[in-house]
Amino acid sequence: MSTIQCVKTDADALKCRKAIQALRPAITDEQYLPAMHQTLADRRQVIFIEEEGEAISVAVFETGYNLIRGKYIYIDDLSTLPAARGKGHAGKLIDWILEYAKTKNIDQVHLDSSVNVARTDAHRLYLNKRFQVSSLHFTHQVQ
Repeated sequence: MSTIQCVKTDADALKCRKAIQALRPAITDEQYLPAMHQTLADRRQVIFIEEEGEAISVAVFETGYNLIRGKYIYIDDLSTLPAARGKGHAGKLIDWILEYAKTKNIDQVHLDSSVNVARTDAHRLYLNKRFQVSSLHFTHQVQ
């Protein structure tokens, strides 16, 4: 049975590097640990499932409050190593986050997912977990 762990040390964070880089390949090995330190310092938590000393699936999420959502969790990243996909690991991480939200009296859990054919399996997972498509997300690159 897979146990879900929380990143608490640099050693834990380093176990998650390959799974994070599978989703965020622009983060180099040199950038990774400082980026994780900043992520954790910015009210985020990282949870993971480990096999043979390496995280095979990782979720990064933050908790917050705003006027439209009330208390919420936002899932920034959800990534599974390619060789471990399709085995339910990401679903277990989502279930953990949903249960965490209940125990903390959090009203909503949110995530964004890009729209392209490579994301079809991820979208299927989110819909199966009863997430709803609730908005369009707009961005503006400031230059």
